[in-house]
Amino acid sequence: MTSQMSGKYRKSRDPKLQSSKDPTLIVAVRDKRIFSTGCSAEQAKMNDCYFDKKDWRTCRKEMEIFRECWKRQGNDQRTETKDA
Repeated sequence: MTSQMSGKYRKSRDPKLQSSKDPTLIVAVRDKRIFSTGCSAEQAKMNDCYFDKKDWRTCRKEMEIFRECWKRQGNDQRTETKDA
């Protein structure tokens, strides 16, 4: 999954962020984006699972819960997400 998506991440449209080397600003913007999805708790659980197990295959349940939240919140349309 990561190898397929690695080239698809969009660069920030915010010029301050594009030129920023300040990790605090970068984290703040990332956190704002995560919270705006309405799925921050599900995303945190999914990341915690990966951090603990180091294998996405063992985190399928957490990934599915996140995916369901993502769709329920309408993020597919907002971000033009396509199912693989």
